[in-house]
Amino acid sequence: MANERRLLIVTESLGIGGTETHLIRLLAPLAAQEWSIAIFCLSQRGQRANEVEAAGIRVVSPPRLASRGAGRGRNPAKIILGASRLFWLMQRWRPAVVHFYLPGPYILGAPLAMAARIPTKIMSRRSLSHYQTRRPMLARFERVLHSSMDAVIGNSRAVVRELMSEGIPPTKVKLIYNGTDISLVFPRRIEARRALGIEQEALVGVMIANLIPYKGHRDLIEGLARVSARLPTGWLVLFAGHDDGLQSELEKLTESFGLQENIRFLGERRDVQLLLAAADYGVLSSWEEGFSNAILEAMAAGLPMVATDVGGNSDAVLHERTGLLVPPQEPAALGNAILRLAHEPSLRRALGVAAQLRVRQEFSLERCIEAHEKLYEALLASAEKRGGRKVGGQPCARSR
Repeated sequence: MANERRLLIVTESLGIGGTETHLIRLLAPLAAQEWSIAIFCLSQRGQRANEVEAAGIRVVSPPRLASRGAGRGRNPAKIILGASRLFWLMQRWRPAVVHFYLPGPYILGAPLAMAARIPTKIMSRRSLSHYQTRRPMLARFERVLHSSMDAVIGNSRAVVRELMSEGIPPTKVKLIYNGTDISLVFPRRIEARRALGIEQEALVGVMIANLIPYKGHRDLIEGLARVSARLPTGWLVLFAGHDDGLQSELEKLTESFGLQENIRFLGERRDVQLLLAAADYGVLSSWEEGFSNAILEAMAAGLPMVATDVGGNSDAVLHERTGLLVPPQEPAALGNAILRLAHEPSLRRALGVAAQLRVRQEFSLERCIEAHEKLYEALLASAEKRGGRKVGGQPCARSR
């Protein structure tokens, strides 16, 4: 069985983001359970590649090419090199399962997996497919590829519904939620606030999201401006996330409302647990989502969430039970929900306790890992019944 438990993940990179965090959390425990795992990164290795290599997982990526300008499209030479390297890896290593994450790796890698006669092929969609409206030709090609998959995974009910609307048989579509580590120990609130230089009595919100337009930071700032005069003195909202070119604009908007003392832009942070421990509530104001790791992490810290009712947010946040849901792109609704939590501390506490319990019962990392392993095992058994060949091959070469 050892040679059959070879799993190849094909994704964009191992940088900072929800998919990357999911993969790192998922694959290290699987590697410890005698799965032999390799990750092919189509774009670049990413700064977190060393984390998975430390768990005994190979990371392979195309050769780096010299930059030739700031064009927004993919470099055709890099696509060709990436496809060649990926096909070489599939043929040489002979994985039993190849699992695609994100549209680019799926569209490029699925035909290669078919050509390499990989026994079991899986695709995971991590968000709603709004990108397809901008690229209808690729959307049609993606639908053609679906028929070659042995399973397609959605991480929320909304994503699963969308996949089935694209003609995938319900028997092939699987719902597997993201999982978060419920064993994490958060710092004490008083110590977290001291470390961050925050007054102990301040009302503090936190939003963990990269500064990307669809995350709705502008909506949140405008919503806060509407209710700022009615919020407790000294209130704060912390924005933590990678700047995708939006921070300067958001800072100017904050200053235009006179909120520069109340809103802090912290940039990309590795001490998310510290930020959550210091907060009274979490916020996610996005216009679209698949299933947010940031929501799960905030709920695991015992925070009530104010979240927009998009994608999988309502799978995690139960309105009036573990948090408050509001319509997307409605600043007034965001502001009013925060105002309500500000003036009802007993509601904040009750929602936070219920949120933490819900994460422990429904969205633990252990449940996520177990669901993936059960699916892999079932598909391997099915491939063997169909007469699928047992795969072995040479050990995967280490990336340079």
